[in-house]
Amino acid sequence: MNYTYVLNADTSFKDLIRELDGYGVGFLAVIDKHSKLIGILTDGDIRRAVLNGKTDIHEIINKEPECFDADASRRDAVNHLKSISCKQLPLINAEGKLIEVLVLDGIQVATYPNKVVIMAGGLGSRLGELTESTPKPMLLVGNKPMLEHLIEGFVEYGFRNFILCVNHLSEIIEDYFGDGSEFGVNISYTREEKKLGTAGALSLIEEKITDPIFVVNADILTSVNYTHFLDFHMGSGAIASMCIKEDSYQIPYATIKTDEDGNIELIEEKPLRKFSVNAGIYMLGSKALDMVPKDKFYDMPTLFEDCMRQNLKVSGFHMSDYWLDIGQKDDYYKANLDINLKN
Repeated sequence: MNYTYVLNADTSFKDLIRELDGYGVGFLAVIDKHSKLIGILTDGDIRRAVLNGKTDIHEIINKEPECFDADASRRDAVNHLKSISCKQLPLINAEGKLIEVLVLDGIQVATYPNKVVIMAGGLGSRLGELTESTPKPMLLVGNKPMLEHLIEGFVEYGFRNFILCVNHLSEIIEDYFGDGSEFGVNISYTREEKKLGTAGALSLIEEKITDPIFVVNADILTSVNYTHFLDFHMGSGAIASMCIKEDSYQIPYATIKTDEDGNIELIEEKPLRKFSVNAGIYMLGSKALDMVPKDKFYDMPTLFEDCMRQNLKVSGFHMSDYWLDIGQKDDYYKANLDINLKN
């Protein structure tokens, strides 16, 4: 269904009601013969018209509806639709022509209480001049900072409460995101006076944490399903979980295996080595948070190792989704290429 109706000189109030009722979703996009959007009509508009005794269709149609750029990415359009708590969104082009009606009919977007802590205080020194005056999380990927992409990914799955751990050029991050209200989320900040590592900054959080929290590095792009990760963590019985991504590396040479006497036993021509890597996305329960020392450098792998030394259960969530760690310039250029291909 395209949920559209072409308005013409003979259109009556009853015609619009009949068309609106026919789609069964309480929404109708009204266009002219050139496909330009005139406005929208909803069940609520009809109810108000009846109550006010109005039958002039030009007075009933909402001629200033919420619309979105049809050339924008689908994720951006969906996130905008969810942020305004609607289920239909007209997508129009630069000429005002209706291209599509985006519909999330029947989908309820759950909102979760779990906080998302994003480690956004890194120096990004491996990116050279790119981060001299711009904090690494604020480097543009496509048309927006990588940190905004990361936040949008969580919002897409219903997570809206964020704590940003900042340090290097923190005022740029805080000026851009503020309290998060412009992005439909809640954002607070912790500020590192010295380098505390990927786990040490958690000791700066003053508010009481009861539900498991996400902890994620700010320099990654991913499409992982965060609700699946949360469900996995809750079902595992672990006090801490990490996302694990399979990677591989092709050795550019033939590898040789010999015995103690130097006799060649095996030759492998440019073998492919597969391994699992830490994806920089974690879930921590309150017991794991209690293990983080105050005001001391402490990284996340060390936290997991300390848990294992104490025979406390930690789990790994194997993800197959898109994932990219932006550590080097080549990674940054690849991120921009991937975004352009996606859009």
